[in-house]
Order: sequence, then structure tokens, then C-alpha cells
Amino acid sequence: MSLSSRDLQSVWHPYTQMKTAEPPIAIVSGKGVYLYDENGKQYIDAVSSWWVNIHGHANPYIAEKISEQLLTLEHVIFAGFTHNPAIELAEQLLKVLPDNQSKIFYSDNGSTAVEVAIKMAIQYYYNQGKKRNKIIAFEHSYHGDTFGAMAVSSRSEFTNAFSSLLFDVIHIPLPTSSNEDSISILKSLIEEHKNEIAAFIFEPLVLGAGGMLMYDADTLNSLIKLCQDSDIITIADEVMTGFGRTGKLFASDYLSIKPDIICLSKGITGGTMAFGVTACCEKIYTMFLSDDKLKTFFHGHSYTANPVACAASLASLELLLNNDCMDNIARIAHRHSLFVNKLHASYNIKSARSIGTIFAMEFETKEGTSYFNSLRDELYHFFLGKGIILRPLGNTIYIMPPYCISDADLTYIYDSIESRII
Repeated sequence: MSLSSRDLQSVWHPYTQMKTAEPPIAIVSGKGVYLYDENGKQYIDAVSSWWVNIHGHANPYIAEKISEQLLTLEHVIFAGFTHNPAIELAEQLLKVLPDNQSKIFYSDNGSTAVEVAIKMAIQYYYNQGKKRNKIIAFEHSYHGDTFGAMAVSSRSEFTNAFSSLLFDVIHIPLPTSSNEDSISILKSLIEEHKNEIAAFIFEPLVLGAGGMLMYDADTLNSLIKLCQDSDIITIADEVMTGFGRTGKLFASDYLSIKPDIICLSKGITGGTMAFGVTACCEKIYTMFLSDDKLKTFFHGHSYTANPVACAASLASLELLLNNDCMDNIARIAHRHSLFVNKLHASYNIKSARSIGTIFAMEFETKEGTSYFNSLRDELYHFFLGKGIILRPLGNTIYIMPPYCISDADLTYIYDSIESRII
């Protein structure tokens, strides 16, 4: 019996209607940018397996460091104990994160990194005897699938079943060229709810699951400043944009005004295992220091600061900071930019855009922009047929490859996209 057939007998997949879904493609190995299924077919992983794999599959250096750590210390409780990989990773992250960041809190994944950030922001005020529990977020935003992360995400078909259980969030428009009201709207909201708002959470420069929507750093600087001038905590969700995706190490590096809290995951371990980080500035941390134990930050996970995940993250960060990797990021960014220009010059398309290693393009359809756009499945299978893994967001396709992708593979992906346009 094939792996795909066995899977259908016992596995429930994410974001999948299991009644109508086709059998999953069973992947048996990976190498670099390529994945291989049980029938020997090769695929280009053009989306880095949900944006996590930044150095390519089965990276030997990361595997070596994981193996060494497994034979030394696989895990230890992190309440009351510590270990070298966690300390070293925190030290290395603080060296490359914006210089206002002071402490590192470990968790399990992107959603939990966001949950931690929200709880930090709300308890920051609670510890001062203030009740601030309103959160501001962008329309079309996505911050994860746990309850707090869902609550600060845009309301949609994905959250309808839980709408009565989600806390209220104030959503403001994404600042784009067609919508320039976000600053004035935020200013009005702050005036109306100044002593109620705990935090403003945002995906800096790129809204991932919302359709790879992009906006500029200058406007985000203005929004952050409005919040910080009113003692509102700012949270950058860099789960997707972190570790080189936007061309710089972090999207926050484009900002002149730095966020108070930064959430990290996905690429942190080079795509080898689940891990989450929430970094915060000193003023956040200090507000939890007290002789009163009730002001403790009561949050933790069984696998907090897992030594193996820390070792993988240290290895991935070392590879990322290597000149060859940074050159590859710049090369991909340049190729994406040239391709965007070519598409606009040669075809009547709705939109094409890029930042760093992220490219996105929308196909014009009568259904408009929607995750459930019927074009999604057609596009998905079209590119699978060409040996390319793309996971369209409705009528939007995007490329977010491992940094080791070759120019030849990029050209093949671009040519395949053009063939679908024609």
C-alpha cells in the first residue's frame, strides 16, 4: 500500500477538507531546494514548505549540530533550569535584532510566540494597576490559529465558528497606495480609546496569509510612533518576515522606530523543527520584576527552550549570517524585482510585487480576491504538473524559496508563470 493510501486511513491534515481532498503527495526525501515523492518525482519547493525552510532540505551542517546536541542533552525543564544552547541563542539573537530588544522568551511556534506577546502587553499594564485590553491590528492580517492569535487576526471564514469566543480587536486599514487613511484612523482611535488600548500588532511590510500584501516602512513608522507616544505597546509579528525574507535580516530593520516586542518562528531553525521566540525591550521585562509573585509572567510550555531546537537555530543563524547566504538573498531579490518589471511591461496583469525573497502576483478573476477563489486549485495543479510546489492564496501566487535556489530554477519558475499567463 502506498504512503498516500496509508495516510488517508489515519491522518487529518491542516487546512484540508478531507472529504473532497485528493490523496496527499507523499514526500520521502529532500535535498536543497528539491523534494522527492514516493514515485521518484522531483519538485522545486518554491514556498519553502510553508515559509520555514531557508537553507534547503536536509542541510548537513544543521543536521550535524542537531545530532551533536541530541547526544549531549535532548531536553530539560526550563523553569528553574537553563542550558548553554538557550543562553547562546538568546545572546546571538539580541546581537542581530533591533538594539532596543533586551530579553528572549522561548515558546513552540509562531502562534505561541504571538500569544506570549499579547499576554506580555496586557499584563504590562495589569502589573501597573491599569486595565488595558484592547488590541489594534490590520485588516487582512493573520497571526496564527490559537485563540489569542486568531483574535488579533482578521475575521474571516476561518474564524467564524469561534467568533463569539474571540476578544474584541479594532482593525484598521492596511496603508496602501489606494488607502491612505490608516494614520488618521489610528489617531482617532487612540484619542477615543487611549486608556484602553494595550497594543498594536502588525506584520511588518508584508501580510503573509492575507495575500502577500505589501506596504511601505514610512507609514508603519508613523503608526508605531503614534502608538509609542501614547504608551501603547507595539508588536511586530516577524514569524514570516524574519531571517532574511524581506532582504534584510528582519523587516523591522527597515524601520527607524523599532517595535517593543518582536515575534519569531518559521525560519528560525532553518525549517528543521518547531520553535518560537518572543523578544521584548527592557521596559516590558522590568514591569514583571517585583517582590509580588502575582506579577510573574505565568506562561510556559513543556518544550520551552528545547536544547535541540536551540542548537538548530544557532546553526541556521550561523549559515544565514554567512556572506554566501546574504549574497544569495540579494541575488533572489534582484531576480524577483526584474521579473516584476517584466510582468508589468509585457502583460496586462492585476498586480505583481516583490520585497526581498518574496514575490507575489495576482490573477484577475470575476470572483475577486478570496482564499476560496476557484482559480486556486487550478493554479496549484498547473504548477504541480510542472514539478513546482506553489500554494496559491486564492488568486494570488507567490514565490518564497530557500535561499540556495539556483538562477536556473528561478528562471524555470518564472517561465512557468509566464506560460500560465499566456
